[in-house]
Amino acid sequence: MALDACSRGRSPTPTRWLIGQGRQLLLDRTCVMGILNVTPDSFSDGGAFLDEGRALARAEEMIDSGAGVIDVGGESTRPGAPEVTLEEEMRRVIPVVQAISRRMRIPISVDTTKAAVAEAALDAGAAVVNDVSGLSFDPDMPDTVARHGAGVVVMHIRGTPKTMQSHVDYTNLIGDISSELASRLDSAVRMGIEAERVVLDPGIGFAKTAEQSLLLLQRLSRLEELGRPILIGPSRKSFIGAVTGAVVGDRVPGTIAAVVAAVLAGARIVRVHDVRETVQAVSIADAIRLAGNASEHPH
Repeated sequence: MALDACSRGRSPTPTRWLIGQGRQLLLDRTCVMGILNVTPDSFSDGGAFLDEGRALARAEEMIDSGAGVIDVGGESTRPGAPEVTLEEEMRRVIPVVQAISRRMRIPISVDTTKAAVAEAALDAGAAVVNDVSGLSFDPDMPDTVARHGAGVVVMHIRGTPKTMQSHVDYTNLIGDISSELASRLDSAVRMGIEAERVVLDPGIGFAKTAEQSLLLLQRLSRLEELGRPILIGPSRKSFIGAVTGAVVGDRVPGTIAAVVAAVLAGARIVRVHDVRETVQAVSIADAIRLAGNASEHPH
């Protein structure tokens, strides 16, 4: 089984993530997932990469900067975002997935809640499905993932992107998120998806206030008991603006701070727009996290 870019380095207890096309990632070092939005209305970079040539150039730039996975999305999931038709999402996403797959070896993730889009993307060369609904919006999604032997990111959300910010009442924030993610993991396994193919995302900013997103990052280590790698996606999000007052385009330093906190608390994959800066930051966070584990003998 092939190893990919996120498998560089060693740690005493590497975590394996099985993905599609007979590949796997050993998440002994933090994997940086680069965001490639082919949408006109994403909150941060909407419209920037609608052209296939610009999307390819952006993918190549992120790979050169150290991305281990490219996540291609054709529907904005910002708070209040309208739904995109199946035909329009296909039109945006599939040509880009095909083009990246033909030209570059990097694992491709498709960011979608629609099983038909996932199916077409996996046929076009994607190896991972990143489903912000936690496999809950489309009943055909679990079977699609299982049949293709794909990797899958199962995210925590309540409601939909249009309604989620009216579902922020928790009895116990971390306990509730952990319980709901555990239920979705169990459901995925029951529906034929191997547990080693699942990564869990607690959903920063999805059905969570800014304060709740901060608490989630503070207490992230408690989610390690779920037994699967944790992905965190804090990139340029509104909780950073709530703390700093920074506008979306000026939130890279805040994103880096959140990423480092997440890595030190146990996250093994970080999903970001700004790959080059993040790769350097997580290399230091990993070095701190793993200090003392490496051989003391000089090379």
